[in-house]
Amino acid sequence: MLEIRKAMELVIGRFPAALYVSTCGFITRDLFGLSDRPANFYMVGSMGMAAPLALGVALARPERKVVILDGDGSLAMNLGCLPMIGELAPDIVHVVLDNSLHESTGGQRTVRPHDMSATAVGCGYASSHTVDSEERFHNLELHDTPALVHFRCLPRTHKPGPRVTHSPQEIVARFRSEIGVSFDREPTHRATQR
Repeated sequence: MLEIRKAMELVIGRFPAALYVSTCGFITRDLFGLSDRPANFYMVGSMGMAAPLALGVALARPERKVVILDGDGSLAMNLGCLPMIGELAPDIVHVVLDNSLHESTGGQRTVRPHDMSATAVGCGYASSHTVDSEERFHNLELHDTPALVHFRCLPRTHKPGPRVTHSPQEIVARFRSEIGVSFDREPTHRATQR
């Protein structure tokens, strides 16, 4: 099995121009430490929401490949997004880094689908693969998307990456700029009176 950070390095190396959405906790911290760039959207909270957010990005920018860096526990929090991704068939590579632990919150055991690859295919993903080595990842055909790549990972033996130093507003602003979304003015919020 692979160490999580090594699996992430392999993915980044294979898809250097993709847009990335990373789940909260240690996975976001590792991505920030490995490759901080405007094309990364870091979830600094909101467990289970990386896949739905990435789906919205992929639908808004169909010309760009989107990579989701998800955890097994995070995916289990929001399995309902899988059939939406399968039905809408965007150009997404959904990477699940599975070490069977909620590492960011103390190492509790996760409860998740027994066979993530079969679950993804059953939800309409074009392809799905379980990977436990660098060689197997390099040999994957990932042309048909959406694709799920289920990395079987070892428990973490290193400290997580540094905390994201960008504010949530900065993350949003630079990601919007990267994907070419601009606003003439910031949204306003009006209180409704009764």
